[in-house]
Amino acid sequence: MKEKLPILLVIAGPTAVGKTALCVELAQKLRTEIISADSRQFYRELAIGTAKPTKEEQGGVKHHFIDSHSIQEYFSPGDFEREALILLERLFQKHEVVILTGGSGLYIKALLEGLDEMPEVDLVLREQLMQQLEKEGIAPLWEQLQHLDPMYAAQVDQQNPQRIVRALEVCLSTGKPYSDFRKKQSADRPFQAIKICLDRPREELYARIDQRMDQMLAQGLVDEAIQYQEFQHLYALKTLGYKEVYGHLRGEYDETEMVRLLKRNSRHYAKKQLTWFRHQGEFQFLHPDEVKGEVLRVVNEE
Repeated sequence: MKEKLPILLVIAGPTAVGKTALCVELAQKLRTEIISADSRQFYRELAIGTAKPTKEEQGGVKHHFIDSHSIQEYFSPGDFEREALILLERLFQKHEVVILTGGSGLYIKALLEGLDEMPEVDLVLREQLMQQLEKEGIAPLWEQLQHLDPMYAAQVDQQNPQRIVRALEVCLSTGKPYSDFRKKQSADRPFQAIKICLDRPREELYARIDQRMDQMLAQGLVDEAIQYQEFQHLYALKTLGYKEVYGHLRGEYDETEMVRLLKRNSRHYAKKQLTWFRHQGEFQFLHPDEVKGEVLRVVNEE
């Protein structure tokens, strides 16, 4: 008889779609805990710009990987994979179901499928590439990647510096295309995954995004960005919500334009998130209002 595997309930989705409230409600009903796969909520210094759930919003449910790292630490998808697998081994001793939630697709993919075994790279080279990114922007790096690995350059998000630098450092360190090191097979996992991506009609989602940005600004997003202004070169602060504020603080545009960019870029990001999950396969796309009954039915069947 085949051994019954524990369930990792994956509730993914774009920013502002309503993941937190739904997952807390499900966790309370299932008497379980939540693992956050939001790559910015790891950072304990940042709260407003990352839409980190407050203690009240967490509803007494234990959340893991929130406030777990400093902005001065780089916590990669591979780091998350290793630490989350160790955590899950412990959690599944107490719970038949654990919830994984977030919008950071690569971190979710790392935990569900594993990441490629990549060669060690020269840290001096990495620092040189990061300095080049700082001085020249992302375009020259992407052009170099096109030359060294046209296959991966055609697939990568051209606005994602983390992935472009990672691919370049492997190419330059090994003399081989980054694509050569990318594996084609998922890792075996000691759990079964139920994969759901939350979605809403576009106008409804965009209205929620605009409302969230207004709320962040009212809560003090600009003051939070100013507080960590000396760290704006770090990856954690080169992200949506902070980079638009820093552009305004540098005098590149006025406050009205800052607000417009915050909302526009958040909508673009949500669209990219949805595209990512659609390309992953096996995700069931549901409106948050449809999820509770469906999840409880499936979990009970399993």
